[in-house]
Amino acid sequence: MILGNAMLATMTGAAPYGLIPGGAVAVGDGRILWVGPQRDIPDELRTGEEVDLGGRLVTPALIDCHTHLVHGGNRAREFEMRLEGASYEEIARAGGGIRSTVAATRAAGEEALFATALPRVDALIAEGVSVIEIKSGYGLDRDTELAMLRVARRIGRARPVRVRTSFLGAHAIPAEYDGRADAYIDEVCLPALRAAHAQGLVDAVDGFCETIAFSTDQIRRVFEAARELGLPVKLHAEQLSHQGGAALAAEYGALSADHLEHATEDDTARMAWAGTVAVLLPGAFYTLRETRLPPIDAFRARGVPMALATDLNPGSSPMNSLLLAMNMGCTLFRLTPAEALAGVTCHAARALGLEDTGRIAPGLRADLAVWDAEHPAELSYRIGVNPLHARFFGGAK
Repeated sequence: MILGNAMLATMTGAAPYGLIPGGAVAVGDGRILWVGPQRDIPDELRTGEEVDLGGRLVTPALIDCHTHLVHGGNRAREFEMRLEGASYEEIARAGGGIRSTVAATRAAGEEALFATALPRVDALIAEGVSVIEIKSGYGLDRDTELAMLRVARRIGRARPVRVRTSFLGAHAIPAEYDGRADAYIDEVCLPALRAAHAQGLVDAVDGFCETIAFSTDQIRRVFEAARELGLPVKLHAEQLSHQGGAALAAEYGALSADHLEHATEDDTARMAWAGTVAVLLPGAFYTLRETRLPPIDAFRARGVPMALATDLNPGSSPMNSLLLAMNMGCTLFRLTPAEALAGVTCHAARALGLEDTGRIAPGLRADLAVWDAEHPAELSYRIGVNPLHARFFGGAK
């Protein structure tokens, strides 16, 4: 099949977007066979169906590289509490926050978790998303953590989307381990990680390094276990305060460090050296009404790739739209539209350790999004508009 008469944003090369006006993409066996100006299509590729896209924009299919979309319950009441003056940290210390979602997730059961997750997944697919990262971390006991990861794997079988799973057992300290964080790591987190790995449920290991969660020493123990199992790591770091998480992530060659509002110049240098992607999460910044911006200029200056994601979760970022995350990345963090699109395509792929997607280039998966748009800046510019015309997943519409 040839998709022709299109404005291609290949996300390759040095120029923003890697644009090819009047472009075409040849697809076969789920892969991209050829990309270039339509006039240059090789004759040997003209044997299949040719689809005229009428000048529409084609980009790589989008990638949401940080979500918590498998969970029970919601935290609408906490949204009210924040508007009444309570801080995120105050709510967490009062037994709300992540702990309230833990209680709802433990009570939900696997079938209910699956059923409630599917509409969230479908909403992302409807925006041209082809890859979704899904974290555990709302079980905080062995059985529920494994159940969340099983649900995530099941979603990848039930829907035309790739799911990458992250074990986030070091997300919060459950009530039954109050004041005993080290015991929780020893007795629950590490055994659950090893069990999940043995069952083939884990693609990466994550943690939350923060005053209301785990210290760098405690996260280090989790990362050492991940290293023993041959699993890559990533980390929620420097969101509410500076705790040294970004430097720790870089030390372990993490795929990504996420949030990063309190990251420093030294952190950006370490991340650049390690090749660690900065995953920016404007939904949480917006919902928590934060004022300190991630060090965007420092990331640019040092060449740290910046990804964007929804951080879809019931508390700090109840946002189910990656297109909205792109707009927020531009309006709140002052990213350019080209940086925003790179953040949900090629840089998001890198944040998940994926080398076969996120760009339009020969040999990569034919995961493509066709938009009712003329220029890629429109994807970040519009608010509350979904211009998706078609999505191709492994070459299939």
